[in-house]
Amino acid sequence: MKGAEAMVDLLVRRGVPYVFGLCGHGIIGFLDAVYGRRDELKTVSVHHESVAGFMADAYFRISHVPVATFTSCGPGSANLPVALASAFMDSSAFLAITGNVPTSQWNRGPFQETGRHVQGDVINALRPYVKRSFQPTRPEMLPLALKQAYATMLSGRPGPVHLDVPLDLFVEQVDDARVATEFASSAVPSRAAADPELVADALRRLRVAKRPVIVAGHGVEGSEAERELAALAERVAVPVAVTPLGKGVMDMRSRFCLGSTGRNGTYPANAATRNADVILAIGTRFDDRATSSWLPGFTYRIPPTELIQIDIDPAEIGRNYPVAVPLLGDARTVLRQLLTATEEAPRDERREWWERIERWRARWSAHLSGAGSSDARPIRPERVVREVREALPDDGVLLADVGVHHNWIVAEFEARRHRSVLQSWGFASMGFGVAGALGAKLAAPDRPVLSVCGDGGFLMTASAVATAVEYGIPVVWLVWNNLGYCSIRDQQRGYFGADRELATSFVRADDGELTSVDFATLARSMGAEGARVEAPGDLGGRLRWALGLGRPVVLDVRVDRDVRPPATASWDLPPLPHPLPDFGWGTDDE
Repeated sequence: MKGAEAMVDLLVRRGVPYVFGLCGHGIIGFLDAVYGRRDELKTVSVHHESVAGFMADAYFRISHVPVATFTSCGPGSANLPVALASAFMDSSAFLAITGNVPTSQWNRGPFQETGRHVQGDVINALRPYVKRSFQPTRPEMLPLALKQAYATMLSGRPGPVHLDVPLDLFVEQVDDARVATEFASSAVPSRAAADPELVADALRRLRVAKRPVIVAGHGVEGSEAERELAALAERVAVPVAVTPLGKGVMDMRSRFCLGSTGRNGTYPANAATRNADVILAIGTRFDDRATSSWLPGFTYRIPPTELIQIDIDPAEIGRNYPVAVPLLGDARTVLRQLLTATEEAPRDERREWWERIERWRARWSAHLSGAGSSDARPIRPERVVREVREALPDDGVLLADVGVHHNWIVAEFEARRHRSVLQSWGFASMGFGVAGALGAKLAAPDRPVLSVCGDGGFLMTASAVATAVEYGIPVVWLVWNNLGYCSIRDQQRGYFGADRELATSFVRADDGELTSVDFATLARSMGAEGARVEAPGDLGGRLRWALGLGRPVVLDVRVDRDVRPPATASWDLPPLPHPLPDFGWGTDDE
């Protein structure tokens, strides 16, 4: 075999279904090998490398099957870090294969070599955003590198892995027996259990707690532990708050689900977590936006609240809050340990605590009612979220790109199925929701896929529409058109003054008027369907039409730019003064 043929053979044997990427002279040896197995390993060619990375990221989040990307040396692979970082920070896995210049040309300054400091150096460009980089320099090193890369992606906390291959290694020969040996010796990652004594300690604390809360993060989804989470909540009669990235790990219609925590979380979730005496946290790293930047009393009070923390990554346990009981292990395994060791709680368990929660729910529901039915123009954000929820089937997949619309989805969108809401959270990469929708649809071809993206983010990766047309991927994009980067505009106004806005609204230089791309026409120019929606009463019908059409569709929805999302907690950008919540602050006891 040639080196690239050995790589492709191992990918096929591993069940990798797709490679996403963009051609270049450094990767043609790999593409030739894929050509020979093109019926077993499908290729999607994109128009920007970050689109390939976002697609691979979203594909894994839906299927939990890693795919590979391919990019060439120089600018090709230099376009990949934003997508890699999005996957890395949100524990999503894919294999980034980068083609490099031939080793015989290293240090001679050939075309597109990154070699000013180290020869063939794409490693240091991608290093902060991958679990591990491999750079074999002889073809016989390829099978071992690929086997180790695959195991690294999926072991412990999943994440992207980088395999850099100089051109000569793709076309030189590899011993067939070595390839077979490396494949046969591949290890399967295990699901680690927690210390049984600590599990017993955690259960004791939960039993005696008067105001317990379970906080479920994205790690529940990564471990496929949604059923165990729901079963434990019901058995011990404890409410569940989810992190924003954990949205979807529990059906939000359940009486046990309180909604999301953090600045744009729900009032019941933030009120419950800041008043809890014991919190069982599962698969969350307690980042700033999910915790009100660790400000005491806004989302959490740890201490005096006792924290029981389950995580697969030892670096996350106790990182931001002191832990009473650390449970290092896989979320599903540890939840099963807890379920096995506990008895069902009496139905009237903690009646006062549940009555208090129901009062918070009633107040929050009353606050949200009304605006979702508004007929105002431009369309109110609450109306958009309501129409999306009503049009999208329960098993539909919603991708939220980064922007003010994302805050609205965190606050008000009712997730009903697991792996139904995808977001770029830790790195907040604009473009993930736009391009990732293609990967999500390929991973779940029978589920409708809707990307809700801002006008700014859509323009960054609009070429994803052309790719969808070329490959017949029926994705729908709802462009939340508010004529600017309004989440940052609101911060400018809030922190520095109402008249201190710069570079955040889209305005014409000649007359200072707000301006917008005609996104419907842009979509049609690439071969997709496109429609502008300005009347609230038209939105639901247009969404159902688009989702049922079976073709790529872009809806240009004109949304009120001056209605801000509710804030039930806070977010700190020190030394700037943190804002107070605009709902529920100081009234939890009422």
